Amino acid sequence: MSGARFSKQVFRTFLWQVRRELWEHRALWIAPLAVAAFATIVHLGTSLTASDAGRAAVLADPARARELVIHYHAMTGATVIAGLLVGVLYSLDALQGERRDRSILFWKSLPVSDRMTVLSKAAVPLVVGPLIVFPIVVVASLAMMGLQSLIWTLDGADPRELWVRVNLPFLWTALLYGLPFMALWNAPLYAWMLLMSAWSRRMAFLWAAAPFAAVLMVEHLALHHTPSHWMLERRIAGGVLQPYSADGQGVVWIERLSDLDPLRLYSLPGLWAGVLLAAGLLWAAIRIRRARTPN
Repeated sequence: MSGARFSKQVFRTFLWQVRRELWEHRALWIAPLAVAAFATIVHLGTSLTASDAGRAAVLADPARARELVIHYHAMTGATVIAGLLVGVLYSLDALQGERRDRSILFWKSLPVSDRMTVLSKAAVPLVVGPLIVFPIVVVASLAMMGLQSLIWTLDGADPRELWVRVNLPFLWTALLYGLPFMALWNAPLYAWMLLMSAWSRRMAFLWAAAPFAAVLMVEHLALHHTPSHWMLERRIAGGVLQPYSADGQGVVWIERLSDLDPLRLYSLPGLWAGVLLAAGLLWAAIRIRRARTPN
C-alpha cells in the first residue's frame, strides 16, 4: 500500500471515529443549540416589551449603543461556555464510559489503535466543538436580528438604525478569531480530563478535581497565600481575556477589527506551554487505555 493511500485510509478511519463520538454523544451539539435558542427567546421577549421611548433614547445617545449589542454578546458568550462545559463533561466520560459499558472489548477488537481512539476523542472538544458552536452562534444572531428588525418595523421604527449599531460581521469575525485560541488554551484541561477518564474506574470528576482542591486547601489553611489559586484563575479566564481584551487583562475590550492582534495572541508562551502539557497528558492517556480492562 502506497504512503498516500495509507494516509488517506488512516484519515478516513479517524473521521469515522469522530463521527461515532458525535452519534453517541448528541449533547455536544444539543446543549449549545438549546442555550442559543433560549437566549434568542429571551431576546425576543425583551424586544417585544421594550418601549418606544426607551428605544428612542438609546438611538439618540451614541454612548448607549452598547445596550443594543449586549444581548448578542450574551448569547455568544453563553453558547461558547455551554460548548466548553459539554466538552469537559464529554472528556470526563469518554474513556471511562467505554470501560463501564464494556464496549472497550468491541473497539479493541477492531483494527483501530489506542492512539487513534484517544486522539479522535481529544479532537471532539478541541476541533469539533468550535465547529459546532460557530454556526449555531451565526444562525442564532441572524434570528435575533431578524426578529428584532421585524418588531421595530411593526412599531414604525427604522431597522437600519439597528443594523448600523449591531455589527454582526464583526461579532462573527471576532468569534472566529477567538475560538481556535480558546481550544488550544483549554487543551490541557481537556487532556487532563481524558487522562482521568482513562485512569479512574469511577467518579472521574472527583479524581480530576482532587489534586487542585488539595493544593488550594494547603495554601489557604497552612501557607495563608494563594499563588496557585490566582494561577488557576488566570488560566481559566485567559481563554476569553487574551483574545478579547487588548491588554489581555480584561481592562480594555476590543471594539473593532483593528483591535484584533493574532500575532500577539498566538505568540503567548503560556499558550504553547499548555499545548505541550496537553500532548504529554494525551500520551499518558493512550498508555493507560492500552493497559486498562473493563470496569
